[in-house]
Amino acid sequence: MAEPTPRRNEPRLRPAPLLFEPAEAAGDPEHFFDLESIDDPRALLARATELTQAFRAAADRATEFQAMAAAQLADPRRFDRLTPADIAERAEWTEGYAKKMVEFGRDLLRGDGEGRTPADPV
Repeated sequence: MAEPTPRRNEPRLRPAPLLFEPAEAAGDPEHFFDLESIDDPRALLARATELTQAFRAAADRATEFQAMAAAQLADPRRFDRLTPADIAERAEWTEGYAKKMVEFGRDLLRGDGEGRTPADPV
């Protein structure tokens, strides 16, 4: 399970870098971040674990940015604000999840939502 997001005054752990693969490697379904070329199971486990942690950290961070964007789009002070239904449609969420993401994003923008995560989409 992914670790909770650190608070703003705590440093973020830096997971393994996610490097973009060359186009020819990405087209090969057997190729995945060069894991298939690692013969030593200890090294394979270590690198695969690094990638797993990096993807989780990236997904958590991206979710925070989604929430902040949703909160900004739903801000009643905006003349072009969107409803939770509009946000849900754009993000391919349920309306209930969009409402939770707007709330989570507002908490993040205020600085008091650290360590919280929104509910998984239905």
